[in-house]
Amino acid sequence: MRRRAFQVAALILAIAAFWTLWAELYPSEERALRTLVHDQLDDWFPELMSPTGNGHGLFLRLPAAPDTAKTLAASSTHASERPRVILIHGLDEPGIIWDDLAPAAAEAGFEVWELRYPNDQGIDRSAAFLAQHWAMLPDDRPVILIGHSMGGLLAREFVTRWRHPVGEPAKIEGAPVGGVLMVGTPNQGSDWARLRIWLELREHFEDAQRRRFSLFAGLRDGLGEAKIDLRPGSAFLQALNARPWPASVPRAIIGARLVEPPKQLIASLDAAAAEVGSEMLGEQLHAWFDGLGDGLGDGAVSVESLQLEGVAEPIIVNGAHRTMLRRLFADDPTPPAIAPIIEQLEAWCDPCAD
Repeated sequence: MRRRAFQVAALILAIAAFWTLWAELYPSEERALRTLVHDQLDDWFPELMSPTGNGHGLFLRLPAAPDTAKTLAASSTHASERPRVILIHGLDEPGIIWDDLAPAAAEAGFEVWELRYPNDQGIDRSAAFLAQHWAMLPDDRPVILIGHSMGGLLAREFVTRWRHPVGEPAKIEGAPVGGVLMVGTPNQGSDWARLRIWLELREHFEDAQRRRFSLFAGLRDGLGEAKIDLRPGSAFLQALNARPWPASVPRAIIGARLVEPPKQLIASLDAAAAEVGSEMLGEQLHAWFDGLGDGLGDGAVSVESLQLEGVAEPIIVNGAHRTMLRRLFADDPTPPAIAPIIEQLEAWCDPCAD
């Protein structure tokens, strides 16, 4: 019995190893296969696979707070005249990433919307999903897109392919895009996406806590095409980065850099040094982390990957990929990316701004 179990486990590992190797060598073919399976599931189970009514869509998250003395002093525009804001989450992000930014933006006088989309599918499909819902927005003023991580790529895809393509008519009508703010966006790709399975588990664990989990939840989100799009040098990124950007839509980038190891890593480094009884080893381990610098970035996206031709140098804050936007605990300080995001929104509200 034990021998049979060992054989089954060995077979599973061999299949997984073969699939991983094949996927690494042929990412385009892997993406095509995943897309084919996704389309087939859509045909077989249209109701179960439909994202509509399953937590996905474009929603008003918070109305703008009434004009206050602070708001009026900070800008010459009232809340009723300010651009709307749409928050776009990243890969396998359950939505709580905006718990700190959304109220801050609303307090500053911005009407805050949120896009929740099947984020494991191809990024081009997710941009098309936003295009399908764009008509929900009133067209009386511009909309600023704020994308975290992969959400910034979705915003770029939507602007250049759907709402403001350069050299061709817009594919959809409605409110114009008044700016795109990319927060921790891997414009040049990220190998972090290879760990998608762990991100997926985190998302569905948090969804289960909110009682939104279902058997088809993972399949509805896609079959992992997004992780292929996110790889450095992917066909999607090459096409996106080569596409011209409309001059009428300003862009800005905010990223983060880990300036000290997380507490768990500090404990691990110290434990390793203590295990061998060498203070010098501890110093070398800490120096190793400090030397990672820009290459480590926020722990998921390097500072180099944030860069995008034609866009000003990224604003870099001290923090991690998620904690630069959201507090882990209620008594934590305000996440470091909140203030520069609000400042950028204010700048784009200035009638004299470019």
